[in-house]
Amino acid sequence: MESRISGRTGVLALIGSPVGHSGSPAMYNYSFKRLGLDYVYVAFDVQKEQVAAAVDAVRTFGLRGCNVTMPCKTEIVTYMDALSPAARMCGAVNTVVNDDGRLTGHMTDGEGFVNNLRDHGIDVAGRRVVIAGSGGAATAIQVQCALDGVRELVIFNRTVEKAEQTAERIRAEVPSCTVRVHDIADTDTLTREIRGCEIFINGTSVGMAPEDGETVVKDTGAFYPGLVVADIVYHPKETRLLREARAAGCTCVGGKGMLLWQGVSAFRLYTGQEMPVEEVKARFFGD
Repeated sequence: MESRISGRTGVLALIGSPVGHSGSPAMYNYSFKRLGLDYVYVAFDVQKEQVAAAVDAVRTFGLRGCNVTMPCKTEIVTYMDALSPAARMCGAVNTVVNDDGRLTGHMTDGEGFVNNLRDHGIDVAGRRVVIAGSGGAATAIQVQCALDGVRELVIFNRTVEKAEQTAERIRAEVPSCTVRVHDIADTDTLTREIRGCEIFINGTSVGMAPEDGETVVKDTGAFYPGLVVADIVYHPKETRLLREARAAGCTCVGGKGMLLWQGVSAFRLYTGQEMPVEEVKARFFGD
C-alpha cells in the first residue's frame, strides 16, 4: 500500500473506541486499490471527550471524511454543519463527509440493513414490520424503514418511553408510516404482532455470543412460513432466533451483510463510485 501513497493521497478514517478489531480499513483500502482511487483509510482510537478535537483534525488535515463508531455517534452530531434526514431523525452520525471544510453527517446503518434485505430479494416498501429494540442500530433501522416506505412499524422495547421518542420523530417526518410502540415484556402481544406482520427484525443484542442460547421471541408459535425474520446479530452467524424461525419455514437473514452494505453507502458518499461489492463480499464476508 505504501507505494501508492503520495502527497496528494486523500485520507479517510474510522474514529471511536475500540477500533483495533475493525475490518473497515481492509475493506476500504482493498476497494480503493481495486478501483485505482488515490485514498487511504486508517483507524484512530477516539474517546467521547475527544470528539471536538477529532472534528477539528478532520478539517485541519483535510480528511475526506470519517466513519464514526461508539461511543462517538451521538456526540459528533453537535459539530456537524449539516445532517442527512436519517442522521437528523436518529440524532446520531456514523459517516462524516468533508466538502472543503463543510461537514455533513450521515447515518448509513439503517440503509445498510435495508440494502442487505434487498440483496436477499426483500423490499420493505409497503410492508408491515415489527422490530425489537430501540438502541442505536435499531433506531437507525426504524428510521430508514420509514424513509423507504414501510406501511406500518411496530416497535417493542424494554423502555417504552425511549421507543416512543423515536416513534414521534418518525410520525412527524414520515406521516405516511403508522408507528406503534409496545413493552417487549408483553410476550403475548409480541407473538400476536409478529404473526400479523411480514417482516420481523431483532434489533437487540439478544442472541449474541457468548449468550447465543437466548432469543427475544419466547413463543415459536409466532413464526409462520413466508415470514421474513432478520437479525442484526452476526456472531454467531445463525442465532437461535434464526434457527427456530428457519425450522418454522421463515425466510431468514443474518446480520453480517448489514456491515457490508452500510460501508457500501459510505463509500459512495466519499468517492461518488460504487464499491466492488461482490468482490468485497467474497473476500471479507465469506464463510
